[in-house]
Amino acid sequence: MAARVLENTFHVDAAPEEVFAHLTTPDSYIGLSPLVVAVRDVDRSEPGVVRYVSVERFRFLGLKYDNPIAVTLLTERTAERLSVRGEVRSPGGVRMGYRFDMSPEAGGTRVDDRLDLSASWLVMGFAAGQARKVQLARARILAERLSARSAHGS
Repeated sequence: MAARVLENTFHVDAAPEEVFAHLTTPDSYIGLSPLVVAVRDVDRSEPGVVRYVSVERFRFLGLKYDNPIAVTLLTERTAERLSVRGEVRSPGGVRMGYRFDMSPEAGGTRVDDRLDLSASWLVMGFAAGQARKVQLARARILAERLSARSAHGS
């Protein structure tokens, strides 16, 4: 198995609680992650844990493939930061642990986004490339969504 860590830090013009609420709402990931097209079977029965099925859509050589993935979000609150973390397992033996740490910064929120990937060396290049594209897009989309929301007072 090959392993790779992808990190990205960015700023969002919204309070940490607002960013945290957005990242712990499964429906928020539709469009936040460019691959996610649906969310279903949301379970919030355990405190600090959100379980759901995320449907990722891949297109390859003109074909469409919908990949349902079981997702578990674990939340953590400390005096210094708010965190959302979890792990997903995808077909092809790809595993990804992720963590979003949110802390106050310049009237908004600093988000540290970390992905820990593991996969066979055969698919690691593709998986890491896709994960990085999603990670960078997610930063831009989250900042746009929440900045627009804050500007409108909602």
